[in-house]
Amino acid sequence: MLAPERRTRVDIAVAAAIALVVIIAAALVWFGSNARGTTSSEAVTPAPRPSVATSVPGTLRETWRRSDTAGTVPMTAGGTVVSSSGSTVVGLDPTSGAPLWTYTRDVDLCSVIAAWNTAVAVYSDDRGCGQVTELDGSTGARTAQRGSDADDAVSLSTDGTYVSSRGSTRMEVWRSDLVRTLEYGRVDAPVNPGDQPRSGCQLLSTASSSSRVAVLEQCPGEEGPRLTTMNPAPKDNSKPEPYGSTILTDVPPGDSGARILAVAGDRIGMYLPPSGGAVARVGVFDGSSNFVTAWPLATAATTTGGDGRNVVKTGSVLAWWTGETTLGLAQTDLATRWSVGETLGAGVPMAGKLLVPVRAGLAVIDPGTGRIENTIIVDRGGYTGPVGLAVLGTTVLEQRGTDLVALA
Repeated sequence: MLAPERRTRVDIAVAAAIALVVIIAAALVWFGSNARGTTSSEAVTPAPRPSVATSVPGTLRETWRRSDTAGTVPMTAGGTVVSSSGSTVVGLDPTSGAPLWTYTRDVDLCSVIAAWNTAVAVYSDDRGCGQVTELDGSTGARTAQRGSDADDAVSLSTDGTYVSSRGSTRMEVWRSDLVRTLEYGRVDAPVNPGDQPRSGCQLLSTASSSSRVAVLEQCPGEEGPRLTTMNPAPKDNSKPEPYGSTILTDVPPGDSGARILAVAGDRIGMYLPPSGGAVARVGVFDGSSNFVTAWPLATAATTTGGDGRNVVKTGSVLAWWTGETTLGLAQTDLATRWSVGETLGAGVPMAGKLLVPVRAGLAVIDPGTGRIENTIIVDRGGYTGPVGLAVLGTTVLEQRGTDLVALA
């Protein structure tokens, strides 16, 4: 019979040394991990979904306000108002403005967008604005995360199906679980060189739908910006599938101010600035980037927003704020159906109407005709705009510079 094994002092010393190494390694991993620099406080109970407003209020008064430095339009997701400041994203009770959940990182917050009833927050690391976290709008719980190469600044946009993240040299498209469906532009270490159709281009703006993503870019040596339409979800996300590409030879090369306004059905609407004797106009292109027609504008836009900003879909029209005027563009052919002057933003749908910010308050507009039915007086304390709007239930939200203001 074998004698039982005995632990020697050497065995104990070796085991202790191994344990110490494991503890030190774990500490180093924790010290350098994203989790160490993250503070997440979830809601005790999920925020209830407010009932949809059935009528536009006759009067409005301020109920709360909060500093918000990240966006130009208020955001809502899952029954909460999504606000951000510094490196913190917070879900607010729409009635009281009280925080229901918070999420903070120890790195810079690049941008936030509300999509799929979640808040998609993009933070920076040594590869650019590519650390992405998706937060459930009603609880603040993390639902998905991803990390990828990105530019140092990005613009986020959504069409309801996809979220696009565009930098000056690179763009990605994500689906609701944050899986990348498309990468376009600069690729630092391409597995298969030549998969991207062009290189060295400056990406100027983008917009998308469930079936098309449109990109406006300026490429070296080309005589104008280039409009390209693609499949937002090709078989291989690293191999774009273009439907067509057109160089806009009547637009000066460089960042001239031309911007994609929206993708509506099989049409792409673009703002084309005055050039070569031509007035400012809305250019219409088909799903393969071919020019269809152009609708002249009375005056040039003073702000185009880009990436779908300053454009709101309501009923059968797209409401576009040019910086001075809100235009109603038909979603079928993007022709101008109506215009309302001296406005402070694109507006927001509510109870079948369009609320558009004006100096006196909020103009209540019939989106089909552009007729102003009423004006709700709002005291903004001398603030003159611009004003971004959102609606959550019966609460109207205004973004006034860095102030987020709730009206009820």
